[in-house]
Amino acid sequence: RLKEEEERYEAAMKAQEEEDRIRREQKEAEKKRKAEKVEELKKAGKYLTPAQRAKLQQTQAKLAAANIVFARDEEADPAAADKPKKRILYDTKKKQKGPQQKDVVPEKKSESPIDSEPATLSPVDEKPAAAVAEAAPAAEEAAAWDEGPVDDWEMADEITVPAPASSAAPAAVSPTPAAAAAKTPPPAKQSSADNKEKYDAASKEQVVERVKLRLKKRREAAQAKRSTNDLRAPVICVLGHVDTGKTKMLDTIRRTNVQDGEAGGITQQIGATQVPGDVIKERCKMVRDFDPEKMKIPGFVIIDTPGHESFSNLRNRGSALCDFAILVVDIMHGLEPQTIESLKLLRKRATPFVVALNKIDRLYGYESNPRKDVYAHLKSQSESTQNEFKRQYNLIVGQFAEQGINVILSNKNRNEEDYISMVPTSAFMGDGIGNIMAYIANSTQTRFADKLAFCEELDATVMEVKMIAGLGTTIDVILVNGTLNVGDFIILTGADGAITTQIRELLMPQPLKEMRVKNEYGRFKQIKGAQGVKILAKGLEKALAGLPMYVAHNEDEVNFLREEAEAQLSKALTLINCKAEGVYVQASTLGSLEALLAFLKSQKIPYSNVNIGPVHKRDVQKAAVMMEHNAEYTCILAFDVRVEKDAQQFADHEGVKIFRADIIYHLENNFLKYREELRLKARKEHEHLAIFPCKMRVLPQHVFNARNPIVCGVAIEAGQLKKGTPICVPSKEGLLLGAVSSIERNNEAVELAKAGEEVCIKIENTTGEAPKVYGRHFTHEDPLVSKITRESIDVCKDHFRDDLTTADWKLVLQLKKLLDI
Repeated sequence: RLKEEEERYEAAMKAQEEEDRIRREQKEAEKKRKAEKVEELKKAGKYLTPAQRAKLQQTQAKLAAANIVFARDEEADPAAADKPKKRILYDTKKKQKGPQQKDVVPEKKSESPIDSEPATLSPVDEKPAAAVAEAAPAAEEAAAWDEGPVDDWEMADEITVPAPASSAAPAAVSPTPAAAAAKTPPPAKQSSADNKEKYDAASKEQVVERVKLRLKKRREAAQAKRSTNDLRAPVICVLGHVDTGKTKMLDTIRRTNVQDGEAGGITQQIGATQVPGDVIKERCKMVRDFDPEKMKIPGFVIIDTPGHESFSNLRNRGSALCDFAILVVDIMHGLEPQTIESLKLLRKRATPFVVALNKIDRLYGYESNPRKDVYAHLKSQSESTQNEFKRQYNLIVGQFAEQGINVILSNKNRNEEDYISMVPTSAFMGDGIGNIMAYIANSTQTRFADKLAFCEELDATVMEVKMIAGLGTTIDVILVNGTLNVGDFIILTGADGAITTQIRELLMPQPLKEMRVKNEYGRFKQIKGAQGVKILAKGLEKALAGLPMYVAHNEDEVNFLREEAEAQLSKALTLINCKAEGVYVQASTLGSLEALLAFLKSQKIPYSNVNIGPVHKRDVQKAAVMMEHNAEYTCILAFDVRVEKDAQQFADHEGVKIFRADIIYHLENNFLKYREELRLKARKEHEHLAIFPCKMRVLPQHVFNARNPIVCGVAIEAGQLKKGTPICVPSKEGLLLGAVSSIERNNEAVELAKAGEEVCIKIENTTGEAPKVYGRHFTHEDPLVSKITRESIDVCKDHFRDDLTTADWKLVLQLKKLLDI
């Protein structure tokens, strides 16, 4: 019974499938028939879409109404019916759609009789004629959506419009416009497109000009409002050599301890600090020439830059932003390489600066007192301490003179145009910090008051791009002038082009707190320059630091400002130039990334990809691609970032080496060490293939064994002879004797013999043929050379290039000709 039921079920299923198949075939046949019918109609020019049919019915209804009116007119005036009728051709060219649409004037056709005798319509005729004029563009608009190449002028019928009896030249209008339009060529679509393009181009130019004019007026208005009575905080940059005390000086000003929290106590990022005016007054109250009541500036914005040589990009960025600079010099060491580099940056940008003669607490016998004026305190020191200070001071004055700069202590500087002031300081103890703050406050609000006058025009520069847990990718911005608001649309330069985004939050560290150190940020709706600001917004991952940021106040300004931002992209990407083969570079911030790339460029190490933030599994996957190209580059240089656990496990599995360090030169040293290990490993692997070039002669009085093995004394005429070198006799058609198994000099075994030496060698027969005999197959008159090959030359070039001298390479050229390689 079950079997019968299964058979019935299968039969029913087959019948159902057969019915479905027949139904599908019928549907496809019907569909094909309809498609063929449509094709025939299209070819005949009679195909209409549903929209076209509806429009055509409306047109016919209007024309039918018009014919009734025309028939009444003919009954009223029988003479008019006998007059010849002329056809009126109505232009069906589609009107261009634009902000200022003009009436389209019908094109004149010289072949049409209507040109010579224009038709006039009576008041009774105006309504139907207008109906026809309305119907024609409507019919064409529907036809424009047709898939086929048919135009509406091919589908209309002729209409006739009789003229009134009073008309001298009666006009005839066809019942439908088809026959009349058949003689009228289709509208020039290309011409319309060209006109549209010209209109768009002209419109775009007008918008750009309008935006330029608006920005210019805004800038002029902002400049006109500037006043020395409203000063902003000066942006101060601290520059100098590594370990001269830059960050420690800021820590003393802020009464913080940022330096101890940095890796190795070395600054590797650029940071900003706000110093309020009240703090400046408090710290400078013991200075003789400072009057707190006359201070006009609201405070300082101080930028700390790295001193390590790899961070020249950040020092450059910091010096470009600042109004005033502090050049920190170690009084015990004088001018050092990065000090001189910073000095050149300041002179290049004509930035005013003061020299901090730091570490005076290192002077022998110096007693500290940060509550006193530093100059008065120096006079109270012992005579030996004062003498040592004068000696070091004079030495540094001479070093500055070598750089073409005149320096003098600030309390003796009567000519600030020609002389740069120096202030003795001790960042560690706090001596002289009040003096240098007072000097900067006095100089900026008097000599540079015009520069510090607040301007409403925005002047903001992206200082750093950083990923922060809980906040995402943020940008640190130095807002020099202008105002930023939450919700402003900002435009900045990104690695893939301009970035347009909206400010979600404006954050600022508490006064005297470092921006790059994680702490509690204050949230603000509006911030006025000059300040260091952290901005939260979407799409900042590929933002580039060191470039200006713009704010668009109107919608039409966005495209113009995007072009301005993109114009600077080529300059910003000079360092980020990835190669097809190279290491994978990962860093915490863009500034650190740039510094690392600068180091790689100096070391001639290519990089294939870069990224900012923690090392994830996808980064390891990208780095593992290099395994197929060059094993040396199958590594990730992770600077100041964490490596995820799954990424480390995947890297171990794939053989990707991850170098992680918090100090940039530790990362450099680790990678260079790894490179050297790889080089030595490759040398060891290819050592058996490397054949050094050598040319020698047998010493006949020192032939100890003439047959396998050949033991004799030789004089090395050129090149180098090492163990394992195959020896041949070029004068005997390249006769191969065997390989050198040992070398002795003064009865001591050596690995290598060089040109000019006389050694004893043993040549083992490794040819697989009968051993060669000295005296029968060759003599002392036949020179012996190493049997080099094309492969051995390539190995020497790749792995042993430094082991061969210029003379050795010249010998390789000679042997190539001699052995016909």
